[in-house]
Amino acid sequence: MIGPHSGRPDPRDRMPMPDDRSADSEPLSDGGQAWSGEPTVGGQPSDGGRSWSGEPTVGGQSSDGGRMWNEEPLSDGRPSEGRLSADARPLAGLVVADFSRVLAGPLATMTLADLGATVIKVERPGSGDDTRSWGPPWGTHSSAYFEGLNRSKYSIALDLSDPGDRATALALAARADVMVQNLRLTGFGLDYASVAAINPGVVYCSITGFGPDADLPGYDFVVQAVGGLMSITGESTGEPLKVGVALVDVLTAKDATIGILAALHRRRETGAGDHVQVDLLSSLLGGLVNQASGYLATGRAPGRMGNRHPSIAPYETLRCADVPIAVACGNDRQFARLSAVLGVPGLAEDYRFVDNPSRVAHREVLVDALEAALAAETAAVWERRLTAAGIAAGVVRDIGQAIDRATDLGLDPVVDGQIRHPVRYANAATRPPAAPPRLGEHSDLVRAWLSGDPATGLG
Repeated sequence: MIGPHSGRPDPRDRMPMPDDRSADSEPLSDGGQAWSGEPTVGGQPSDGGRSWSGEPTVGGQSSDGGRMWNEEPLSDGRPSEGRLSADARPLAGLVVADFSRVLAGPLATMTLADLGATVIKVERPGSGDDTRSWGPPWGTHSSAYFEGLNRSKYSIALDLSDPGDRATALALAARADVMVQNLRLTGFGLDYASVAAINPGVVYCSITGFGPDADLPGYDFVVQAVGGLMSITGESTGEPLKVGVALVDVLTAKDATIGILAALHRRRETGAGDHVQVDLLSSLLGGLVNQASGYLATGRAPGRMGNRHPSIAPYETLRCADVPIAVACGNDRQFARLSAVLGVPGLAEDYRFVDNPSRVAHREVLVDALEAALAAETAAVWERRLTAAGIAAGVVRDIGQAIDRATDLGLDPVVDGQIRHPVRYANAATRPPAAPPRLGEHSDLVRAWLSGDPATGLG
């Protein structure tokens, strides 16, 4: 348990970890009810209050609600070699009510699940999280997009416009240590003020696109444009480009997780919960780091430079005999080693390249000289030679090749068909990934737990 609050019992006495789940719940009907909660960010823009139609989740598949995680797991749940017990998971016993969808919120809650928290994902009946149908590519039961963000979670299907389902949602909020949402929930009594009134110790995280006072819908792609990231991405002579992944959502998810963990730490000292608020635009602006500080220092907005760094040279992709290689020299010693390995030691003594400001000023001449030397061998050969000399360099790889490289380096990036949680601990454990849930898969189980039914063995 992270910390006591409201005099409630330890959550470890209330919900199981995924390894402990039974497979005896009955299939349930989602009924196709409408759920009128509208997303503010990380989900579809406001649709003016239209009801969702409750269609099948993906590929014509309907919600069957009855299968438990351990029927078709990605992991058999057994401790891997050297893995600590479930009690050693940093967030074991923490209960998270996940009212979020699409990317930022689900990634934050999946991170908490990886660290041992019990995460209960609330989804609209019929179709669930929008990303269930964001394919191809497809995973086992939903899109690969959804399955990459929702492992090790429980799913309950609730129609918040239905009084009974709304009461279930309120009961869940009252029992949760953490609640995460990116929907308009005020009309359902699930806003922070309402939840804190019945659960003063709750750490309640709200995710929006442009802040709590801006009634604007937001997707990552739009915020990349509005927040300046596209203006510095792409070739100098080309059009502004988005980056190749929803980076703003990822940054926001990380910020949300940090905020939640900080609030939980404070709660352990004070017993008080908190309202953690993050938004895509603020997370992006914070993630602009040197580009933003450079603007604040000079008043000049940076432009696009392709793969080049505005303040360091060489720090870019350079052509070899076959494909490009990324080379980064952060100081003069590294540049001297680079010059020696390339067989042109005189470059480091040339007045135009003697220090970083000089290299930046004469970048075009420098790049020509470096690429002339690199043309003698393939990028793979240069990668081996440069890294052996302590120079940061790497062949431009695709994602499959990147996973292979991480595997070769002993990082074990893939566990049971999923990219593993990136943090490893000496004295704690993370959860082996359990299969992402089918829509409403655990509705009966969660309702039974909330009702205090001793027959479930969960409370």
